[in-house]
Amino acid sequence: MGTELSFYQLYEMNHAALAPWRAIADVTRISFQNPLNPFAVTTFGRSVAAAAELFERTTRRYGKPEFGLGTTVVDGVSVPVSERIVWQRPFCSLVHFKRELPVGRAPDPKLLIVAPLSGHYATLLRGTVEAMLPAHEVFITDWVDARMVPLSEGRFDLDDYVDYVIAMLHHLGRGTHVMGVCQPSVPVLAAVALMEEDGDPAAPATMTLMGGPIDTRRGPTAVNRLAQEKGVEWFRRNVVMKVPFPHPGFMRSVYPGFLQLTGFMSMNLDRHMMAHRDLFMHLVKDDGDSAEKHREFYDEYLAVMDLTAEFYLQTVETVFVRHALPKGEMLHRGRPVRPQAIRNTALLTVEGERDDISGVGQTQAAHDLCTGLPDAKKAHHLQMKVGHYGVFNGSRFRSEIQPRIAAFIREHQVADAKPLNGASRPIKGAAEARARHILADALGITALEPRNLPAIAQDLTTISGISPDIVPSLNQAGIFEVSQLAEMGADALQELENHIGEGSAAVSDWVEEARRLLAQNGAG
Repeated sequence: MGTELSFYQLYEMNHAALAPWRAIADVTRISFQNPLNPFAVTTFGRSVAAAAELFERTTRRYGKPEFGLGTTVVDGVSVPVSERIVWQRPFCSLVHFKRELPVGRAPDPKLLIVAPLSGHYATLLRGTVEAMLPAHEVFITDWVDARMVPLSEGRFDLDDYVDYVIAMLHHLGRGTHVMGVCQPSVPVLAAVALMEEDGDPAAPATMTLMGGPIDTRRGPTAVNRLAQEKGVEWFRRNVVMKVPFPHPGFMRSVYPGFLQLTGFMSMNLDRHMMAHRDLFMHLVKDDGDSAEKHREFYDEYLAVMDLTAEFYLQTVETVFVRHALPKGEMLHRGRPVRPQAIRNTALLTVEGERDDISGVGQTQAAHDLCTGLPDAKKAHHLQMKVGHYGVFNGSRFRSEIQPRIAAFIREHQVADAKPLNGASRPIKGAAEARARHILADALGITALEPRNLPAIAQDLTTISGISPDIVPSLNQAGIFEVSQLAEMGADALQELENHIGEGSAAVSDWVEEARRLLAQNGAG
């Protein structure tokens, strides 16, 4: 585990080490794009600016993108849209895209879009949300980067994912329609099966599963074969790491986003290299529109998040290695998941002809599992000439897939659908708290909050110079145990000095003694 921790730390150190060079690249780009610079209009000047931008973009860590959906068109009229967090747990917020509709307009169907928790943020489904907004009351799961969640908030695994989906459906009330895009197809189907078996009145009216791995034995892809060949223990040994200090999720076991991004990029490395070469040429030729399209795509594509190790490993084992759901062996907290219990929730599956992530037939397999559902409540759509992302985004999604989904939802809308049940009311202060949390993480200070760190393991007064009257100040800074001092880097050490007002020599001595103590204990 020590090697794994060091690898994540090495990534963080490399990112930090390049920070001044990124700043220099930015200054260079700005100076060579300045109209007062005579080189700005020359091929040489544009080449220097392009190279500087390319360096900065390929070495930065991309933050979470914004949905940016400020308006939509309803009945031919442009109306404002605002994002509101209406339900929240440590690993997910439910975002409502509230439309300012005319008074007295008939309510639209409630649609819960369950975004994938597989590396990218929910904003990857921006196009999906945008296409559904004009005729639906849209909600989406906004999953939280695991490195942002303190250990004190507990675990999050596939069982928790199912529980979250059920809780959100309860919050939205009867008559909600649910859409699972890619990875969520399995937990969404499991959640609906459990609710239907319990006779839960909040079970959704329809369930749309898109490009999901219901049965990866059908049309297996390279991704499916890798999981099958390696087995879950290989992933446990090779891709699970501890979140390093000073992130809020310090010491949480995760599958890191930067590893996922490496996997994403390597699948089509030649295409990504060509795309960045094209960006350079567009910038040199002053082709601003083409360069902006590149920026928009990669700002989204390169923004990745950590997944909790327990969720990632349980998903790999359950879905890709054991094929537990199609074999009838999937359990939710020890209880069998029985898709045959679904008798009321209408099912629509959507696949892409060229999908290289979830092969053709994998999502359609849901129909074979839902044997209790009449044929009148089942439908399948195979979209020609689209790959995985084309199933939920792009021109063919908007022109061919979205209308089929909307028609299916309208066809199976329940007459006594429950109103929003207060779901349009935002959680007070949730958005502001999230913004502060993200900003603090970017500054590297949130790990100093006491609740973000592991439980007390050693008495700090065992360190020479730390008297009982200093301990409260250390606790306030989030330092509770000797091991935390021992693992401090230079930045964290400086932050601690600033917080408690001790001299650098004193704090450095504490850190050195903590390291010696841990080394002695390890040797013993």
